[in-house]
Amino acid sequence: MVETDIKITAADLYDYMLMHTYNSASGIIGSTAGALFVVAAFLTQRWILLIAGAIILLYLPVTLHTKSKLQWTANEAFQKPLHYVLDDQGVTVSQGEVSESQSWDNMVKAVSTTRSIILYTSGRNASIFPKAQLGDQKSALIEVISTHMPPQRVKIRS
Repeated sequence: MVETDIKITAADLYDYMLMHTYNSASGIIGSTAGALFVVAAFLTQRWILLIAGAIILLYLPVTLHTKSKLQWTANEAFQKPLHYVLDDQGVTVSQGEVSESQSWDNMVKAVSTTRSIILYTSGRNASIFPKAQLGDQKSALIEVISTHMPPQRVKIRS
């Protein structure tokens, strides 16, 4: 069992949004298109393609940064710590008087970034565990997730 309190920052939310977007079809297509425009600009000496490629490549990170700050500011849940309990039954998250539990069978996948461990509870929703806040519990959290989820759904690098 792992029990921890997590306070999500705008930077944690941005890290999640970057990972989620760049691992989706639209993120991959957008990055590829932007890179192809940049390469085409150098091959054809048409610098308008370089500008188009740069705009395409910079659009996602800039808009995601702005969106993460707005979402963090607008959502009261991010202003206070979330209390997580990960045990044999699943994951329970609570804040104040509100508590919600989800069984391990309903977890979609678990992934990591250099900054966080992300446990997807649906295709778009996830619990974010910033590694800096986990401290000594990081290994225990990874072990609990790996024990209760099928290996093909766990993509966590320490």
